[in-house]
Amino acid sequence: MALHPFRHRVEHLLTAADIAIGGARPGDLQVHDERLYARLLAQGSLGLGESYMDGWWDPVGPLDVLLFKLLDAHLDQQVHGAAELLDFIRARLSNLQTQRRSFIVGQRHYDLGNDLYAAMLGARLVYSCGYWREAADLDAAQEAKLDLVCRKLGLRAGMRALDIGCGWGEALAFAAERYGISGVGVTVSERQAAYARERCVGLPVEIRVQDYRALGADGGDDAAGFDRIFSLGMFEHVGVRNYRTYFDVVRRCLRDEAATGGGLFLLHTIGGNVSVDHTDPWIGRYIFPNSMLPSMRQIASACEGRFVVEDWHGFGPDYDRTLQAWRDNIERAWPTLPPSYDERFRRMWRYYLSASMAAFRSRRTQLWQLVLSPRGVPGGYAAVR
Repeated sequence: MALHPFRHRVEHLLTAADIAIGGARPGDLQVHDERLYARLLAQGSLGLGESYMDGWWDPVGPLDVLLFKLLDAHLDQQVHGAAELLDFIRARLSNLQTQRRSFIVGQRHYDLGNDLYAAMLGARLVYSCGYWREAADLDAAQEAKLDLVCRKLGLRAGMRALDIGCGWGEALAFAAERYGISGVGVTVSERQAAYARERCVGLPVEIRVQDYRALGADGGDDAAGFDRIFSLGMFEHVGVRNYRTYFDVVRRCLRDEAATGGGLFLLHTIGGNVSVDHTDPWIGRYIFPNSMLPSMRQIASACEGRFVVEDWHGFGPDYDRTLQAWRDNIERAWPTLPPSYDERFRRMWRYYLSASMAAFRSRRTQLWQLVLSPRGVPGGYAAVR
């Protein structure tokens, strides 16, 4: 039987990543549909993800092992599909993260179902990287991360805090219960907000469905109304065209007493090693529409003239471990979840988590926590780890 005409080209590319078609080692590729080869060459990363969802191929062993090999060999930079070119053009010609568009990711991702996220994320329902320095399991790592944020900000009883992108409300609830603060959380997800309001019943916490750009726009209590501000895993949805606006909003909402150097802002974000203006086509289509990862240069440029960078802490490898825990949780939970999460959805979700693991494991993607102040902390900021 003659080989598919494009198979040789794909095999040649995969050799650089030590991946064999039809091999038996972990990370090798088992092809179920010969149309895969042409699809990969024509569509790049979009074709790879969609063909996995369609059942055209499977890895030998865990999916993240194969995807790590691909990223570690930088094969994604050698095959570019038409979708990537179109995304590049769209990002150059328009603002993909306008105030109107900001709610799309809430509707398409965060509103998928609280049952899905409760099954995956663990007891605290925190959808950002845990801090595994001394933790042995996911719940301990998430508690350590929340406490790290509170300690870095120097939270004290009586302070008022703002959480931009508050998710299911756990960070604000933790800070209110452990450190005695009051606060406001904003999200673009109706389902997150409903859950967060229930979680925060009895606490001095307000949850809003609101775009961050509306904060303090008309004065009121939000303008210069917060002693501390934090944002955990939301900046990836802001977009480079809006970074300066984002930091202007934070600056507008943060109290600024010259004698104390003003308040503090903690930014917790995934980041990339190079500057881009759009995301991977598969991620943009199926997981996080209109998202993109910032680079160090883009963040620093947007902060310039607005904030003093007091601390920049990277712990990207912790996200690989967090994602592994999420993957294990959701794989155990699939039989208990509604049939609306069908097999194609499961393969999509498995690919999302595995690709994310591979990105952090290959150090192509980073996790940063920055502490910023409006004027500089008098005498210097004491970094917390």
